[in-house]
Amino acid sequence: MGGYTAFFYGTLMAREILYRVCYGTSKVDDFPALKELASELSIQPALLHNYCRHKVADADYPAVIPQLGHTVRGTYVTGLTDTDVTHLDRFEGSEYTRKKVKVMILEDGQEKGESVEAQTYVWSAPVARLEREEWDYDEFRREKMHRWTDASEEYEGKQSLNIYLENGVSGAHDPTGGRAFAADLDVNDTQEEMLHAAA
Repeated sequence: MGGYTAFFYGTLMAREILYRVCYGTSKVDDFPALKELASELSIQPALLHNYCRHKVADADYPAVIPQLGHTVRGTYVTGLTDTDVTHLDRFEGSEYTRKKVKVMILEDGQEKGESVEAQTYVWSAPVARLEREEWDYDEFRREKMHRWTDASEEYEGKQSLNIYLENGVSGAHDPTGGRAFAADLDVNDTQEEMLHAAA
């Protein structure tokens, strides 16, 4: 089991995307070694106080910045490995800085859990790129997540950004900021790399 903990407040709240970033596929059940690694993760709802989650202009994903009196709901994840964190850092890119924060674990939907330390990705690009409006996770899942996940029956009929890449369409706006493609790891290489790291 990995020793890293993280607080995710945006696209990575979706297990499908977290698995795709860390393991190269959202369908970990199809790969016994990846399924075992994914089972090591513990995911719980949590709150991050004194930060605010904003929409990033022309993007599907959000950003958090410090803001007194605001609270961000997200997920607290334990069991992340060095390899997972490397993949997460690459996925988040230069727009974010990984920082230690304190989050409050939610129990039964109530803020009565313990306060724990975790790492999260805080916006470090120009604040002018953030919209005033807060980012909505439910809206993301409903309207935009199909651009971020592997093809599946759940997203059948939704057009993937990979179509633009495969057909060489240039100038197409990418609301994932390249992250839909950055998360595409070779599953076999990922399994081998993770099994080696676990040995």
